[in-house]
Amino acid sequence: MAYTPSLKPNTRIDVADILRGIAIGGIVLIHFIEQLNFYKFPPASCEFMASLNQTVWDSLFFMLASKMYAIFSMLFGLSFFIQHDNQAQQGKDFRPRFLWRMVLLFMWGLFDLLFYNGDILTVYAVCGVLVVPFIRANNKVLIAATIFFALQPIELFYVVKGLIDPATQSLNLGSSELFKAIIPAQSEGSIIDVAVAGIKYGFPVNFTWAIEHGRMTQTIFLFLLGIYLGRKRLFYDEGNNVEIWKKILIASLCAFVVLFPIYDAVHDIVRAIPKAERTCVQKSLDTMLNMWKNLSMMFTYVSTIVLLYYRTSARNFLIKIAPYGKMSLTNYLSQSIIGGFVFYNWGLGMFRYSGHASSLLLGVVCVILQYMFCRWWLKSHSHGPFEMVWRKLTWIGKK
Repeated sequence: MAYTPSLKPNTRIDVADILRGIAIGGIVLIHFIEQLNFYKFPPASCEFMASLNQTVWDSLFFMLASKMYAIFSMLFGLSFFIQHDNQAQQGKDFRPRFLWRMVLLFMWGLFDLLFYNGDILTVYAVCGVLVVPFIRANNKVLIAATIFFALQPIELFYVVKGLIDPATQSLNLGSSELFKAIIPAQSEGSIIDVAVAGIKYGFPVNFTWAIEHGRMTQTIFLFLLGIYLGRKRLFYDEGNNVEIWKKILIASLCAFVVLFPIYDAVHDIVRAIPKAERTCVQKSLDTMLNMWKNLSMMFTYVSTIVLLYYRTSARNFLIKIAPYGKMSLTNYLSQSIIGGFVFYNWGLGMFRYSGHASSLLLGVVCVILQYMFCRWWLKSHSHGPFEMVWRKLTWIGKK
């Protein structure tokens, strides 16, 4: 079956901007309690603060970690579909322009690495290139590819290999050593030292870590999922979409109820075994189940927000989040600059004083300031500053 563009216009989807805003806000908060991949926390001043710090850490990781990233990634695929389909409706092929757009995104990622070694934009750019062949595939091929990457093929391979040969070692591309190599620049270096370490070590560490922990294949899966949801126009309030989201909500809650205790059991087994003796099968299962558990939570969040927006008065509150989501690239890049200044040695060096709870408060302040800037900026501009540059460069040479 040949590819044909959709027959309906792809208008701006407010609920997608809302979800994008929630996702980027959650990502910022997680990054701040991690002190932007520093993990050098001062001892708590008292037992109460130690307990509070641990509660903040456990709660935020349970609620936000990997779930916000998953929403952000899925919406990336949705945006790719919309851009491609809009051009296809005019008889134009967006794929070459999208590949150039990924080159630009890769450059944004390199800029991000100058401040924060945990950049995801370079990984997004590579995964974006990998999904280009599927943008015009028929639905059967697209669904098959989506399922394949959802099954975490690398981890699945190591589970099977480990069952056949118990001596099999888990995939290790050296991300731990690369992370350690960055610490001196963060704790003692200047902004130049951080930038050099970000490019030298941060660039490879993002790809090695993503491959080791299933994030690379999950990103491709989420991009493909976003494309499929875009084809189905599921984020528009039309047809029986609301009923579909209700079913997704129920299914995702049921999946979480099943997956969480299974993951918890495997996770406890893995943690109970000395690190040197952990088997490849156990570690791979832990990674796979964690990804699927987080995915079920992600769908719970997304379906809940969509239903609240389209069928309740909460719409009036939720729409206020949209400006923050419209400037997600600006907010992502600026949090790296702000967070680096706040925590690293070249700035305020707050890693010496700030535990999880206070780091969370600093993250909340960062999100509030970013939100205020978004509201102010969008009063006189249609796009955020970084979004505007990215858009203009994407269409460079077009009359």
